[in-house]
Amino acid sequence: MKINILQLLEGAKRAEGLVVIIDVFRAFTVACYVIGNGAKKIITVKDVETAFRLKDENPGYILIGERNESIVPGFDFGNHPSRISDVDFTGKTVVLTTSAGTRGIVCAAKNTDEIITGSFINAGAIVRYIREKNPDVVSLVCMGYSATYQVEEDTFCAEYIKNALENRDSDFVRMEEIIKDTSGRRFFDPATMEHSPPEDFYLCMQLNVFDFVLKVRRGEKNLLALFRENV
Repeated sequence: MKINILQLLEGAKRAEGLVVIIDVFRAFTVACYVIGNGAKKIITVKDVETAFRLKDENPGYILIGERNESIVPGFDFGNHPSRISDVDFTGKTVVLTTSAGTRGIVCAAKNTDEIITGSFINAGAIVRYIREKNPDVVSLVCMGYSATYQVEEDTFCAEYIKNALENRDSDFVRMEEIIKDTSGRRFFDPATMEHSPPEDFYLCMQLNVFDFVLKVRRGEKNLLALFRENV
């Protein structure tokens, strides 16, 4: 098994084999909570306009998303695990758009059909899923901050998954310390805590809370959606 760690949208474009699109802060942590709390599926879109159009066509849909880390005006929720972790989404269809993660899915979907999402919160399930599939190539794509520059949490998540697949240990405690002092610092800065609360950091940095992966499937009207697959 060849395992490649790639970065940002350019990495998503070059991804091959079984692709894992990683967005720890916060899209695919949020997505795990949404599905874990009962949602039927999450439609991932790259732009706000598409999300609003889907809501107009389907008033029962729930809109979740952010731009510049803040909730999109008119959406039901922002991209905050701390604000949706206890919400009951049973039977609901959610539409999700973010600055990095959902754009990576859309980009990678042009080149491959096998895509799952990546975060620490279900890293163990991701490893088990990949081992069961046993593909020739795995692409771990780190989406970074707004898909513009690399960040520690996504790269460390990719390294954690790669190490586990290669039967090597990772020092997760040390990873968390470094993240908290670098890209995660904004969660503890009073100037930015309104849209980056400390609770989001701690929820995103939990290991193996969920025992499923989120798999991308192309559905009605060619829309890409995340569905739960237990592992």
